[in-house]
Amino acid sequence: MSEELELFPKEPPADPIVTTSPEKLEDAPLAERMRPRVLAEVHGQDHLLGPGKLLRSMVDAGRIHSLLFWGPPGTGKTTLARLIAREVEVSFVALSAVLAGVKDIRTAVESARMRRQATGRPTLVFVDEIHRFNKSQQDALLPHVEAGVITLIGATTENPSFEVNAPLLSRTRVLTLVSLTPDAMRKILDRACQDKERGLGLSADVMTDAAAEAIVGHAQGDARIALGALEIAAEVSSGCGDDRIQAEHVAEAAQRKSLRYDAHGDQHYDIVSAFIKSMRGSDPDAALYWMVRMLEAGEDPKFIARRMVIFASEDVGNADPEALRIALAVKDAVHFTGLPEGRIPLAQGVTYLATAEKSNASYKALGAVTAEVRSSGSLGVPLHLRNAPTAFLKDQGHGHGYQYPHDHEDHHVVANYLPESLEGRQFYEPGGQGREQSIGARLRDWRAAVREKRQRR
Repeated sequence: MSEELELFPKEPPADPIVTTSPEKLEDAPLAERMRPRVLAEVHGQDHLLGPGKLLRSMVDAGRIHSLLFWGPPGTGKTTLARLIAREVEVSFVALSAVLAGVKDIRTAVESARMRRQATGRPTLVFVDEIHRFNKSQQDALLPHVEAGVITLIGATTENPSFEVNAPLLSRTRVLTLVSLTPDAMRKILDRACQDKERGLGLSADVMTDAAAEAIVGHAQGDARIALGALEIAAEVSSGCGDDRIQAEHVAEAAQRKSLRYDAHGDQHYDIVSAFIKSMRGSDPDAALYWMVRMLEAGEDPKFIARRMVIFASEDVGNADPEALRIALAVKDAVHFTGLPEGRIPLAQGVTYLATAEKSNASYKALGAVTAEVRSSGSLGVPLHLRNAPTAFLKDQGHGHGYQYPHDHEDHHVVANYLPESLEGRQFYEPGGQGREQSIGARLRDWRAAVREKRQRR
């Protein structure tokens, strides 16, 4: 559940949770063996570790504040926490939010309290995947962080704004880690190839440039994936009798690229956002790309179809009323056929929506009307529009003066259909695209007639 590294043997005994030494790595995977041992071995995250940058300045000053490391997998969150503890010479306790509970938190805190009383030195408590702690577990950390009993470093792949309690968030500093650049990845791979103690112990040119590019492309900024692919590719190369790691060895090792996508996390919302904005921007190529990204990562095709239905009304609207019918047809087709065949109608619908003439006029009108209703409240229905199912209500004036439009020329009557205090208000303004051109022309004539009648009163 937790791991404690005693950096100073003179301190109180280790917690009775788990005490391990990370140096015994003979049988560990390459990614674990190649974890940097000092900050100088870290590649990437220059925006935090470069000269004068925040994290580097904290380490140089020997004082670490409670932090949250937010970033994708394989960007060094755990490694950085360990190295910081070593650099500033404090004890390090690691908890996994997947396994640890409130009892483990209390045990770690009590040990930290005893250590502080005995040595005057703080303890760095690292919580991996802190977003998996529930509210009570996060609350259990709060008073000890606030009192300075522990220095907390939490690691999360999820947006802390949504996953970390506001009180705990306010007492920590969020540092964003980014996917490793191709240059940083190449340095990591080269070091792993040549390191004789922990790496593969091979020559500097054992990996071709094409193989390195293939690994970097496969890993998508995740050092753990890159080193795992390198380790297997080296085994494939050796098995084939080749003296160099080739791109085909990487392809065999990697098999199929694992797309980074969390159905409930930031990647989900970012890719959906890119999908919708690509359709809105009339780019069918980009829209198809993001659609396939979602499907390949395992997204429910019905979710994609639902977004298309919404888009057809919100962004295409009356400029092309056929768009909504097509989106609904795609939804039915996906439901009827399932995958993989359902990808075909999805592609047809996406390309139609992306290339359709667009208008958000009806969507904007909805927003304007909603704001009005919330502002003005329950305004009375004009008498001529009210229902009159009984003689009593007719005597009260309900329905009096109402004119049936179909009894008139062009099936239109000049009349007011809004509450009296809103008479003359206009919410829907058709755009100049597609069908809304003719809609706008008719509406302008009708509104002009209504204004003329109102002026004659």
